[in-house]
Amino acid sequence: MKNFKNLLFVALFFMTATVLGQTKITGTIVDDANQPLPGASILEKGTTNGIDTDFNGKFTLNTKSDSGVLVISFIGFKTKEIAFSSTKTNLGNIRLEEDAVLDEVLIIASVAIDRKTPVAVSNVKKADIQLKLGNQEFPEILKSTPGVFVTRNGGGFGDGEITMRGFNSENVAVMINGIPVNDMENGRVFWSNWAGLGSVTSLVQTQRGLGAAKIAVPSIGGTINTITESTDAQKGGFFGFDVGNDGYTRYGAKVSTGLLDNGFAATVYADTTTGDATYADGTNFTAISYFLNLSYRINDMHKLSFNVFGAKQRHGQRQNRSLLSEYRLSERGSRYNPDWGYKNGQITNIEDNFYHKPLASLNHYWQIDDVSSLSTSIYGSTGTGGGGGTAGAEQSKFTDNSYRIGNFGPVDLDRIVDENIASGTNGATAILRASRNDHVWVGALSVYNTELTEDIDLNVGLDYRWYVGEHFQEVTDLLGGQYFLDVRNGAPANVNRSLSESETQVGDKINYHDKGYHQWIGGFAQAEYDKDDISAFVAINYNNSRYKREDFFNKLDSDPEQLTDAQSYNGFGGKLGANYRIDDVQNVFFNVGYFERVPFLDDVWLNFSNDDLNVGLENQKITSFELGYGLRSEKFSANFNLYHTIWKNRTETASQGRGVDLITANINGLEALHQGLEFDFEYRPFDYLRVTGMVSVGDWRWNNNVTDVPFFDIDRNPTGRTTDIYLKGIPTGRSAQTTSALGVRFDLSSETSLSFDVNYYDRYFADFNLQARDEESSLNVKPWEVPSYFLSDIVFRHGFKIGDLDASITGRVNNLFNEEFINRADDGIDSNASTAQVFLGQGRTFSISTRINF
Repeated sequence: MKNFKNLLFVALFFMTATVLGQTKITGTIVDDANQPLPGASILEKGTTNGIDTDFNGKFTLNTKSDSGVLVISFIGFKTKEIAFSSTKTNLGNIRLEEDAVLDEVLIIASVAIDRKTPVAVSNVKKADIQLKLGNQEFPEILKSTPGVFVTRNGGGFGDGEITMRGFNSENVAVMINGIPVNDMENGRVFWSNWAGLGSVTSLVQTQRGLGAAKIAVPSIGGTINTITESTDAQKGGFFGFDVGNDGYTRYGAKVSTGLLDNGFAATVYADTTTGDATYADGTNFTAISYFLNLSYRINDMHKLSFNVFGAKQRHGQRQNRSLLSEYRLSERGSRYNPDWGYKNGQITNIEDNFYHKPLASLNHYWQIDDVSSLSTSIYGSTGTGGGGGTAGAEQSKFTDNSYRIGNFGPVDLDRIVDENIASGTNGATAILRASRNDHVWVGALSVYNTELTEDIDLNVGLDYRWYVGEHFQEVTDLLGGQYFLDVRNGAPANVNRSLSESETQVGDKINYHDKGYHQWIGGFAQAEYDKDDISAFVAINYNNSRYKREDFFNKLDSDPEQLTDAQSYNGFGGKLGANYRIDDVQNVFFNVGYFERVPFLDDVWLNFSNDDLNVGLENQKITSFELGYGLRSEKFSANFNLYHTIWKNRTETASQGRGVDLITANINGLEALHQGLEFDFEYRPFDYLRVTGMVSVGDWRWNNNVTDVPFFDIDRNPTGRTTDIYLKGIPTGRSAQTTSALGVRFDLSSETSLSFDVNYYDRYFADFNLQARDEESSLNVKPWEVPSYFLSDIVFRHGFKIGDLDASITGRVNNLFNEEFINRADDGIDSNASTAQVFLGQGRTFSISTRINF
């Protein structure tokens, strides 16, 4: 509390400061047709001082400099530099030329253009990311976007999850510079792999619904396009130092050469981040992040660039949700975490995550002629690491409150060590293990763009991906035991081992060991029309996925069935849309699409067994329709969208219970309806005041019942049980169906600003256990509805000089009023608060960032 009061005192001190001697630069940004360009970026070269144009393309930029250069950029137009001085402050109309061929990265990434591309879109620019992100998770920068719901789950570093229009992360396409990064086996996204991304991102664009992506990606809920800084960025760099709650510390530095006379450019960034916890106990973390971008402009027709970035990290997790009563009984309250303990006086994570997944790409951009170009990206990624957990016949000790220090405190691992020692030659009965997922992923993406006529552009391309993932569990800590006997029903878990060979040590594989193979080949074509007041597009795509599975534990090495035959699935999709610019301030659009998504690799073989091919598995079928309206007036802009999405043949894997009692179900043939409305606005009554807001209301529910659903246990063994599941009309969980946001930014001067944001969440249903709804009477009971809540953030930034260098300090307080809220909930047996398993959200947190630019 003392640190919080001090932070507010510093903010109030700077708010009362008066900044003198400023120069006010004004102008209007227009296109070739003399139409204003709202949202164009204006940046004072060599500084971080910048602003966006208003809805009439106008801007007013305050600067302490008597002279300098403005860098003006807008998606789809060529960047322009223009000089200013104290005697030349009104720059009048500044005309930007439309790119005959869009920036190469933007073509691959399928970035949408305002009032042209007929999709629902929101942009978060570099300045806002640097201002608001701090020690939040990268997806949290999007939490005020319509249709988007962001949660930190258990609160571990990088464990955040994002949903769009009620669809989970595996149904939201995430691309970095146009490269898809959703997991090739299950479609999930692990944000801890991309720690540090916020420091090198120039734009995050969310396209809700089917979006504008040309390639076949799982964009049922939407698409997140992250565009990193290009190597044409201006010369210079920065050094940054951040501190925050619970020992959060980050050091980072970036250096850019800018584009040199010989056509070469380079950008390098690296940081190190550590913390005792994110907020919940036992979530200590350490990460090293890096980014390298090299480019060489061979001539006016050819350009090469190379990118590599990643983060090597390890962090403690809060994996298991708890009853509200357990949080109340624990001395730690909302910080309570059942998944850590003490061993020899040292914090030991029972559940943790450790991973390193660098992503590298080599890109070639060829400007064939004035109207045609070819952009090609060859990329590769390797992933090594996994997540910690428990194993053994007595692993229930880790969740038994009698094995905790105090009432619902950390686990007394020393007691388990003593009991394993006492077990002697019988081996350990409760150990720590890691579930590993090591993989190699390579791909190529090539897009040919040509101007067929003055009004019609054509994009065609190829998309190739190859992936192999190796999965196994390994012993990480015997906790005093002499060995761990890896058996299943009294027989070796690995059929290639004898019983004596199953006495495993640290580093040995246990429980399972298999590989999954995925080869993807796809093609796509998109035609775009833009003339007068109408723009439109039509797109088609096709892809083939071939899967194989190799099992080293359940099949003898001599068995030819250790490697399955390839299973092939064909997917395709089509979409079209049109935008009509009613006048200079209004536009309307629609888009409609249908696509069939091939099953994920995890869905092809049931129960993780080569023998249990999911016969008759069909594509998932998605149909979507959307209407939108946009308004851009001098001081006010707004967007309104209506959407309707039907998802058939949906496949889900649902889990229930903990530890040895964990039961999982493979559920096929589901159908869901997701429809709703979205509204967002921005109001600039004065140059120094910006007000933003949004409201999103969804109607997301299951549309059918399913029969004969199979179950398997924690060791992937079939339980022999099947059941019918009744879901029709039940609302979907895991995402708040009503969200709203209101933000106010007050620019006290060109260097000082104060921002306040509040978010509201309602109609947030628990993510219920699908397999528990096995009686028709359950259709009369909705999953528990989490209490609605408000979260408020405040950000204060002040820029200043250190000699000739620009510097800044930014203070942020998230959850300003220390609101207690439920971050994530699993429905309980009685569908009420007392039986729900939940994660309580983070209380008040803070971060302070200092940056020196050079």
